[in-house]
Amino acid sequence: MKNDREGQAALLTHADCSKIRTQIRSRKYKLLFDLGCYTGERWGALVQLRVSDVYAEDGAPREYINFRARTRKAKPKSKAQDSAKRKNRQVPVHPVLREILLGYKPELDSPWLFPCREGDKPIGLRWADAILRAAVEKSGLSAKGISTHSTRRTFITNLAKKGINLATIKKITGHTDLKVLSAYIEVSDDDVKSAIATL
Repeated sequence: MKNDREGQAALLTHADCSKIRTQIRSRKYKLLFDLGCYTGERWGALVQLRVSDVYAEDGAPREYINFRARTRKAKPKSKAQDSAKRKNRQVPVHPVLREILLGYKPELDSPWLFPCREGDKPIGLRWADAILRAAVEKSGLSAKGISTHSTRRTFITNLAKKGINLATIKKITGHTDLKVLSAYIEVSDDDVKSAIATL
């Protein structure tokens, strides 16, 4: 779905997010989309969230969402290096996301936040991708180049546009390399003009 974007997923506008969210029928998968938008985590880690990573024992949303190290992507070198580079990532829960989490009740018979039909394992990334693709198509946004990575790119670009420094964004996203992080940030011609105008 990354049409003519040099391999980069498209950024999402607020209107895009609203249209896509409306086309996702299931509350469970709306939550998956919302978590992507409000945490900036990769969908491969999102689908592997456990209920205990998001909710406390009393059923209240946690203050931080915990993304376990083994679910997070690392640079593919050796397995020993791979596991050493991965770290748990804890993301503070945005107030809007907290309200969404308060209104959602996880399935009681599964430890997974997004369980498959049998409940014994989480849904796969392919299934999540298919849900997003269907919603994007129904929204009439197929030509934009939206993918599961769009929520991460949008999250990072929005933080940068709000003036959050790269060191803070790096800590939030769990990146280990500023060069890799900077590739996520989309800079438009208008951004360049605005920057020059501040001189």
